[in-house]
Amino acid sequence: MSSFLYFTKQLLRARGLLALTVLFAVLSAAGLGVGLLGLAPILKVILGTDGGSLRTIAEQFNSGGPWIPVPDWLIAQLPSDPMDGVVLVLIALGVLTILGALANFGHQFCSQTMAIRAIARIRLDAFRHAIEMPLAVVFRFGPSELVSRINKDAQALQKGFDTLLGKTVAQVAKGIAAFLVAILIDWRLTLIAVVLGPIIAVVLRKFGKRIRRGARGSLDAQANLLQLSSESLQGLRAIKTATAEREALSRFARINRTVLGQDLRIRTARAISSPLVETLAVVTVLILAGVASRQILAGSLDVDRFILALASLGVAGASLRPLANLINDIQASAAPADRLMEVLSETRERPLDITPPRLKRHADSIRFDGVTILYPGADQPAVDEVTLEIPHGETVAFVGPNGCGKTTLLSTVPGLLAPLSGRVLIDGQELKGVDLRSLRRQIGVVTQEPLIIQGTIEDNIRLGIRSATREQVEHAAHLAHADGFINELPDGYQSRVGEFGSSLSGGQRQRLAIARAMLREPAILLLDEATSAIDAESEDRINESIQRFASGRTVLAIAHRMATIMAADRIVVMDAGRIIDDGTHEELLARCSVYERLARPVATA
Repeated sequence: MSSFLYFTKQLLRARGLLALTVLFAVLSAAGLGVGLLGLAPILKVILGTDGGSLRTIAEQFNSGGPWIPVPDWLIAQLPSDPMDGVVLVLIALGVLTILGALANFGHQFCSQTMAIRAIARIRLDAFRHAIEMPLAVVFRFGPSELVSRINKDAQALQKGFDTLLGKTVAQVAKGIAAFLVAILIDWRLTLIAVVLGPIIAVVLRKFGKRIRRGARGSLDAQANLLQLSSESLQGLRAIKTATAEREALSRFARINRTVLGQDLRIRTARAISSPLVETLAVVTVLILAGVASRQILAGSLDVDRFILALASLGVAGASLRPLANLINDIQASAAPADRLMEVLSETRERPLDITPPRLKRHADSIRFDGVTILYPGADQPAVDEVTLEIPHGETVAFVGPNGCGKTTLLSTVPGLLAPLSGRVLIDGQELKGVDLRSLRRQIGVVTQEPLIIQGTIEDNIRLGIRSATREQVEHAAHLAHADGFINELPDGYQSRVGEFGSSLSGGQRQRLAIARAMLREPAILLLDEATSAIDAESEDRINESIQRFASGRTVLAIAHRMATIMAADRIVVMDAGRIIDDGTHEELLARCSVYERLARPVATA
């Protein structure tokens, strides 16, 4: 429960609402207690044990012991007719009920407001932490897993907050109020009821632990189910063309059975706990009835006191009985709290308590010095002791077979991946420990599958550069040869794009990404198959624009097309995570067999 208790501290940020929540709960409970005590005059009138009127009862109350006396003027106003007394008490109880209902409304309103606001802050903190985590940590969790924790687990945690504030506090307050009334009426009967309290607590604790374990297993399985669902539906075209529908269904059914098993495990614990607590409560009432009967027959206990004590204990039991299910809900919320805490406990790219040095605009060189990168769970490094120096202003093409480490190596330049050993230096300053924002603001990146966000064409081009003017956006689109198709859209730059850019072709998405990179006016341009989805004629025009734009900038390009490769000042050949050669196109054709195998099919096509 430590993680759940940690998140409950978020509730303390709204101390005013918390005070109101507790105040309304106490008022509602006090109304219940006063209402129970108000039943005493009615019983006395009905049973006729005190003269049959409220006035007589009040007079005997003043002479009966060290109580606060009822003023004489108030006694004079009380009705002497028994039925009038009953009506007056019933009206008073009705007013008290309305006031209690208003207090209960205030309690629920304030408690739910606190829970909703706290969960919104927790969800925001979790998302902020996730996007600031190192990329390697995100890969380890998996994007779908993080999405599940930020949204689904936060929602499950809110249920625990609602239960804790809105139901548990109210039920406990009412139970305590009724219990105090029972003590005032007859402490001996109440003492017997207290004996079974620890037994009930042990029962709740035992089943609560089982529910918590089952809830954790269910959430983990549901996260796997979400990941598989997203993977299958987003890649539905590939699944259908591969006739893999049955395989996808089989995988879904297998994980769905796991979710079912965990949920059934929780069901059993929930189903047993409540009836068991109810049974213990009934046993308590039977014991109380037996003891009270003996005292009544012996003349040491009045019937009306017994009825009121039993009613008060019954109300206390009815108020505390739902605690079995409420504690189960809180225990179940401990599992999503643990999963959210695992996200928040991961390291950030930028520690909050450190101000790293800023990196000046690149003007000298980029150097890889013995860089080695090993992915978690991999046996062989993706990049193996790579050493390479690239002068400022040079365009370098990286080529090699798939999986040779090109993308991994270039991912170290913006600090997306950190070397296991070795260093990456820009203008002689090692990237480890520098201010990543000052680094990434001078880098433009275009990938084979660019990110397209929900919004307009203009929103996508100015992503990360919100201060850009409309003229700057249009100029960048013109350089990327994207203005042609943009102007043909119904709303031009204000046209909205579909989810993941589904309303755009692959080439159009890449043009937007190129425009986005150019808008940044970067010192370093990273191109990873930046024109792979663009037709040959358009590619030539875009490459010409990139070459003009690249003047005075360092360009690192991963490419398979010869048009991009031939435009480079230097070509670096990689294989199995290592650099095996670098030089010009003619030099590499003459001496590098790997490059020859890559270039000849394209050159002769």
